[in-house]
Amino acid sequence: MSDASTIETGFPIAAHTPSDIAVTIRALGGRQVVWAEFTSDDPVTRLTSESSQQLARGAEIALAQRLPLVMVLSTSGAAIDEGVSALHAWGLVAGAMVACSGVVPTLVIVDGPAVSGPALLLGIADLTVMTADSYAFVNGPTMVEEFTGIGISIDELGGAANHGRYTGVATSVVADRASAIDTAIELLSYLPDHVDAEAPHSPTDDPIDRRCPEAGALIPPTSTGSYDVRQVAAAIVDEDSMTELRARWASNVITAFATIGGAPVGIVANQPITLAGTLDIPASQKAARFVALCDAFNLPIITLVDTPGFYPGKDLEWRGMIRHGAQLVYAYARATVPRICVILRKSYGGAYIVMDSKTMGNDLCLAWPWAELAVMGAGQAAAILQRRATPEERAEFELDYAQRLLNPYVAAERGLVDAVIDPADTRLEIAAALSVLQDKREVLSGRKHGNSPL
Repeated sequence: MSDASTIETGFPIAAHTPSDIAVTIRALGGRQVVWAEFTSDDPVTRLTSESSQQLARGAEIALAQRLPLVMVLSTSGAAIDEGVSALHAWGLVAGAMVACSGVVPTLVIVDGPAVSGPALLLGIADLTVMTADSYAFVNGPTMVEEFTGIGISIDELGGAANHGRYTGVATSVVADRASAIDTAIELLSYLPDHVDAEAPHSPTDDPIDRRCPEAGALIPPTSTGSYDVRQVAAAIVDEDSMTELRARWASNVITAFATIGGAPVGIVANQPITLAGTLDIPASQKAARFVALCDAFNLPIITLVDTPGFYPGKDLEWRGMIRHGAQLVYAYARATVPRICVILRKSYGGAYIVMDSKTMGNDLCLAWPWAELAVMGAGQAAAILQRRATPEERAEFELDYAQRLLNPYVAAERGLVDAVIDPADTRLEIAAALSVLQDKREVLSGRKHGNSPL
């Protein structure tokens, strides 16, 4: 799809303002957005005081008109010859984008460099789409070499591919500007114009009462067998409706938009083919940010659980696994949208709590018949509690442990699982719950905001 077919000429805003930034209200994929981009033919444009003020004005108008904000950035950073005025001005952009956060969707397309302070705008945005030859960093190669003595290329330091795989800055990495615009349209199609609007419904021929036996058939017969949870999610949601976010970063957890009965939902799922579906720091950050995004714009959250726990290791602990794991706990616990948890196979340890358990306040917790819910698996428990036992005694212990503690019916008896269901009925059960929960509204206690474990 070309630019011409997806973007219609819009109404200019503050056209009299001298600036390299054009701000318009225009149609993007059939809906209105506030669109801001550089007009200079120079592929590397300084962010001057005037251009920053125009970007900030665009964000302010998006907030006032309650329309999604789309910024196309290609800048070498704040204009050095303007000194502190340029710094002050791009700070105004950051403040205006923060004001938009949680009120209107914000999306940044990076089609060139995004360097120095303005690169931080990518982190503020709800969604960031980078073209393949774009790059972004706070300190460039020259500064890195001056301070560390290590030479590094622009691409290695801040290339789009690295932001897609290692930093999580890029929601998507695409080939070129036209593809970036198409991706922006696709991502925004799941989100409402603003916090008080309903997300747009998508027409679908996929029957809402379709059974999905293939979902359960994907699960291996052993608790350690691997499979692609994307296929499970795809079997449950509307056909061809799933769009994954940050697919290459923290791939041990999947975050995706999808629809069920044409209504947008957010999917969070442990991915057993990467790190056995364990949670580490990047996975916790990725899932927490996505849960917060869905909650901000009223998308129900479907959580598919299959995890043996948190990934162990000194490095993770020293880098703050406690604090980052708490981010995910916090995101789920404060989310007020409809939340449905489905335990596919196993849910062990602290990760059981973190992955939207009943304790975290989910609206519905479903489990498949072979699901295991416990502090740990039978083998791990035997290794701790039966150290001096014979092999026969350990085997007997593991069998007894699995029968008494691991099966989902025990959890159901205690009210920690609402229903044990046939996997083939998962789509039906979720759709029915979403129908009941569609009018769910929660009001948080009076406070400015909580102190999130960032």
